[in-house]
Amino acid sequence: MVLVVVKALDILEFIARDPSRAYSLTEIAEGLGMHQATCVNILQTLVEKGYLEHLGRKKGYRLGPMAYNLTNNLSYSQNLILAAKDVMEALTAQLNETSILGIIRNQKRFVIHLVNSDQDLQVRSRSERNIYETASGRLLLAYMPQKERDNLLQSVGLPSADVWPEATNTTALDKALTDIRAKALAVTYSKTHIIGLAVPVRKGDLVIASLSIFLPEIRCSPARQTEIVQALQQSAQLINERLDA
Repeated sequence: MVLVVVKALDILEFIARDPSRAYSLTEIAEGLGMHQATCVNILQTLVEKGYLEHLGRKKGYRLGPMAYNLTNNLSYSQNLILAAKDVMEALTAQLNETSILGIIRNQKRFVIHLVNSDQDLQVRSRSERNIYETASGRLLLAYMPQKERDNLLQSVGLPSADVWPEATNTTALDKALTDIRAKALAVTYSKTHIIGLAVPVRKGDLVIASLSIFLPEIRCSPARQTEIVQALQQSAQLINERLDA
């Protein structure tokens, strides 16, 4: 047997005993009789491959999307995707622009559902992106609970000047995030002439995801931008109502 593979499987089986909760490094290492240094190296690999999620130093680890994909288990984010799927299809049909449903996963913006447009010129978005790079990432950061946001910032640092020049220090970042919350809208303009617009998706009072549209700047006049924001807000409201039903 390959010992490191056995240990990785032991970790997955240990965490899978209760997928609804997260396990700390200490819990996992002690529960399996494993040295913490060995355990943390395996955990980092499993996180990088998507089989585990790291929720922060104090919260620990839980099963990630790849672990569910192995068994075609749709319970992962299922309610959110089911509530949003046909709303997003209608949104994309209305605007003929790609719509994205995003969450924070492993300290990055992660796409859990996407509906592509029929445009010849389309914006392609990677599943995982730096949280500062996208409108959806910035919006989710703005609504993150303060303590959780502080932990994330301690881990990933402040935005660099080439990614978010208006938010390179703590005061400027706080101001930018306050502005996003006040408008319930995040807008990004990239150097590659791509515009991103994102609005919050809520379950009760809690923002659990972002709904966003990304498109080339050439297709986004001020009037078109207003139209997109209104359509995003209406679609997000429909998803909110389904989640709260």
